[in-house]
Amino acid sequence: MGLFDGMLGNASHVDPRTAAQEFGRLLAQGEQIHAAYQIIRDALLFTDRRLILVDKQGMTGRKVEYHSIPYRGITHFSVETAGTFDLDAELKIWLSGTAEPITKQFGKGVDVYEVQALLGTYVAR
Repeated sequence: MGLFDGMLGNASHVDPRTAAQEFGRLLAQGEQIHAAYQIIRDALLFTDRRLILVDKQGMTGRKVEYHSIPYRGITHFSVETAGTFDLDAELKIWLSGTAEPITKQFGKGVDVYEVQALLGTYVAR
């Protein structure tokens, strides 16, 4: 992850094996991480069963909130690609029962089409 992307809060791709080593305790038996993204200290984990948002809180990051979103709870999502002057891509996910989406920014090094394909595969099930 580039320092500039990290300062802006943009996500960068993380190898799923590395993410599995770090977050393996969150996974159910047989659950696998298919893609992972890092945003400063936070993370997004796309598994074969759910989306996991990792929110490290406070100055030290010792307090961590893990938000588990079953794909069936996602009503719809949008992906906005990066432009000429707007160098980051954006993911918005709407959950059943909520009016406001969860929004995450992705740096230019992230294949936002991969993110869209992952969500499209799992949400459509």
